[in-house]
This record gives sequence, C-alpha cells and structure tokens, in this order.
Amino acid sequence: WYKFRPSIALVLIVAALIPITAFVLGTWQVFRLGWKTELVAKFEERLIRPPLPLPPQINPLALKDFDYRRVYATGHLRHDQEMLIGPRMHDGNNGYLVVTPLERDGVGTTVLVNRGWISKRLRRQINRKDGLPQGEVVVEGLLREPWKKNIFTPDNQPELGEFYFPDVEQMAKLTGSQPVWIEETMEPDILRAYDREAKGIPIGRAAEVNLRNNHTQYIFTWYALSAATTIMLWMVVRRPPSDIARKIRQNKEW
Repeated sequence: WYKFRPSIALVLIVAALIPITAFVLGTWQVFRLGWKTELVAKFEERLIRPPLPLPPQINPLALKDFDYRRVYATGHLRHDQEMLIGPRMHDGNNGYLVVTPLERDGVGTTVLVNRGWISKRLRRQINRKDGLPQGEVVVEGLLREPWKKNIFTPDNQPELGEFYFPDVEQMAKLTGSQPVWIEETMEPDILRAYDREAKGIPIGRAAEVNLRNNHTQYIFTWYALSAATTIMLWMVVRRPPSDIARKIRQNKEW
C-alpha cells in the first residue's frame, strides 16, 4: 500500500498560512472596532438630545436615521392586541417582553411599543391588572430599527400566540399598525424594578446604547495567535536537522 506523506515544503506552507490568516483577521477587527466605536458615538449623541414628539405617519425608510432617538407619543394601549415575546431572561428570571400597539388619533397612526419585561408567572393579564393602564397614556422611549432574526431563533407562530423574536413587519400586519418599534424606557432603579415585577408592570429598558463591542478582545486574540504561530514556525524552520536526517542527507550527496 502507498502511504501518502506530505512534503516538508507543503507542511511549511500550510503552517505559514496560520499566522498570516490570524494577522489578516486581527487587522479586519481593527477596522471593525473603528466602525463600531463611531456607531456607538453616533447613537450616544442622539440619546442626549431632548425627546421628539412622534409624528402621525413615519416613513420606515427613515428609521435608520433616527435609530436610538428618544421620542414620546400619546394614545391608548390596545391590551386586547398584546403580544408576548419569549422566553426572555431578566436578572436570572424567566419571562416575556410585552409588546402592545399604541393607538393614536387619526387613521393609520398606531405604532408598536415594547413596554418591557414581565415575569413568566404573570403571563395572564388577569394576574397583572396594575400593568394594564387604561385611558390615555404618554409613552416615552427609543425609536429603534426593526430587529434582525438569527438562524437559531425559531419562527413565530402568531396563530398560536407564540412569538420568539420581534418581527416588526409581521406584528404590524397582525395589529394594523405601522412597522414602527418603540422601546419604552425607565430610569434604572432596583427598588422600583422589584415593585414593578411584583405587580406585573413591565420593566422598561434604560435609555442607553447596548451594542456589543468585543472587537478589542478579538484584536488581541488574533494578533496573539499570529505572533505565537509565527514564533513556532520560525523555531521549526531554524531547528538543526536530527542525526538521522543529517546521515540521510549525506548519503544522498555521495
């Protein structure tokens, strides 16, 4: 039987690709870090501006220019069209995000409001009357672009009342709303949060940018891997030949 044995040159070429590839990936992460830093700075600059009144009609194509912009809107919460997205964890507890259409004056002015998190045990509305405000309310929150579903999240099943991620377009069609997503905000307060959780009042998010920015860690990882494998490759190339390899080489020269 013929046993395949890669040549030393082929092994060295493959080994050399590892530090080169790691260096390229590290450099790519440097550019990603610059892009993410600028993006976070842009969103944080929007957060410090005073809240805008939400206009009756919103062009979905313009939402990207107002992502993380603070807004407020007045209307009536349609609790009869409430949708629960879950499961979602909050401080180690299982629960749901409460999404409720906000019906405003005029035809076609309804928008979707992510009111915040509630405990799983208070899923049924009958158990959280305090969390269902009646009459006219003012909602203040962040205008956000529609979320993007990842490949690991199952599809929503609205016919069963099961939602696993906020498909804004789908939810807007179900409720006759505009495909506009507002995340209601509240000041971080642990005592107030405990009180709201006990009463079934949704715990809103803080008015802050929550984008993940781990690119510095990735830069260090890839560059460290590139440096380590470069040193290892150099040690292999510079290593003196063994006695057996030296004898074989001498025999071939005779």
